[in-house]
Amino acid sequence: MAQLWGGRFTKETDQLVYNFNASISFDQKFYKQDIRGSIAHVTMLASVGVLTEEERDQIIDGLNSILNDIESGAVEITSEYEDIHSFVEANLIDRIGDVGKKLHTGRSRNDQVALDMKLYTRDEVVEIKDLVKELMETLHGIMKEHIDTFMPGFTHLQKAQPVTLAHHVGAYMEMFKRDYSRLNDIFDRMNYCPLGAGALAGTTYPLDREQTASLLDFYGPTLNSMDSVSDRDYVIELLSALSTIMMHLSRFSEEIIIWNSNEYKFVSIDDGFSTGSSIMPQKKNPDIAELVRGKTGRVYGALTSILTTMKGIPLAYNKDMQEDKELTFDAIDTVKGCISLFNGMMKTMTFNKPQMEVSAKHGFTNATDAADYLVNHGVPFRDAHGIVGQLVLLCIDKQIPLDDLSLEEYKKISPVFEEDIYEAISMKTCVEKRNTIGAPGHDAMEKVIAINDAYLADLK
Repeated sequence: MAQLWGGRFTKETDQLVYNFNASISFDQKFYKQDIRGSIAHVTMLASVGVLTEEERDQIIDGLNSILNDIESGAVEITSEYEDIHSFVEANLIDRIGDVGKKLHTGRSRNDQVALDMKLYTRDEVVEIKDLVKELMETLHGIMKEHIDTFMPGFTHLQKAQPVTLAHHVGAYMEMFKRDYSRLNDIFDRMNYCPLGAGALAGTTYPLDREQTASLLDFYGPTLNSMDSVSDRDYVIELLSALSTIMMHLSRFSEEIIIWNSNEYKFVSIDDGFSTGSSIMPQKKNPDIAELVRGKTGRVYGALTSILTTMKGIPLAYNKDMQEDKELTFDAIDTVKGCISLFNGMMKTMTFNKPQMEVSAKHGFTNATDAADYLVNHGVPFRDAHGIVGQLVLLCIDKQIPLDDLSLEEYKKISPVFEEDIYEAISMKTCVEKRNTIGAPGHDAMEKVIAINDAYLADLK
């Protein structure tokens, strides 16, 4: 058992207790962050005179050699060690001798693990932002291509009014823009360095915490040592943001699943992102969309877990907080995988434009426009509503869209109708006359696409 404590104890820790307490099986993910934090720490210690420059250089060389050996496979991180911190320190001492024992001067495992978790989370936030940006670029491309692809818009899963595919996809574009913004907010709030907080009350060594923060690319040091070692708000915020991303992906996945069904036939998912059946040879299943939808609950579970863990913890550090890692790591990996796969599916998906337009017509999505036609010819809206309701009943009986009724049939229900009704209720007219910003009309969508062009170009 390699651990960083034990002088006060008179016997070995029970093996079951050791195993239960150990975190090496999952916190080994931190090896890069732990070594980077240690290099910054000893650099600062030398600058304030706690270490000599020679000691600093020996320790940094030793740490870099450990990093290189881990990444080359020459050294394996094993369960012999309690955690990644004891692994790094023990290996350092083996390599450079007693000088390695000075690495932990002015530092506690409490502020060390707080630093490692922040560095790791910060790195992952940047990677997730990049993935969200790539997905937005894919959606933006679909919007540009399908600005005039008509389809039904829905409320209550009932066909409601005609929109375009660009407009529908644009709704998800706005969701992912908000997701990206949330990730930026999290980065800015969490980007303060806890190293130097000690166990909970700082240290008597003359640490230069501003220098350490600068070396690690933080905005500055944290301002309360107790909060520094016990803060996991940034983990909760990240898991909340990841849950929202998954909720958006799940909603979109549900629509893809519906659109891919034989009843809708709006989309065709590429073979590379579909699976078949072991018994039914005709099947082509939207498994990626279904798995994304399913994995959403897994990410929600991680958020609920950390909220429950943190709710009863007094200041400062408590061992319960070790539970912040495994589910967070799993949630991060899950979300990154889901975004990547969903993006690949969207990039390769084809859209059945004629079927979408036919579906919009047969769903009477232009019924509101037929009522507006009557209103524009002097009919009170409530009367117009009732007249168009009768027309819809007639169409249902004849199994045709409003577009296919004869003018004689229109006039039989209301003499106000004239030949121009057909132009008034065409999909093109219904969509294009809706041109306030945010609506599906061509001109309105061109403005939104231009705004998104600039937005994507400016993303940091």
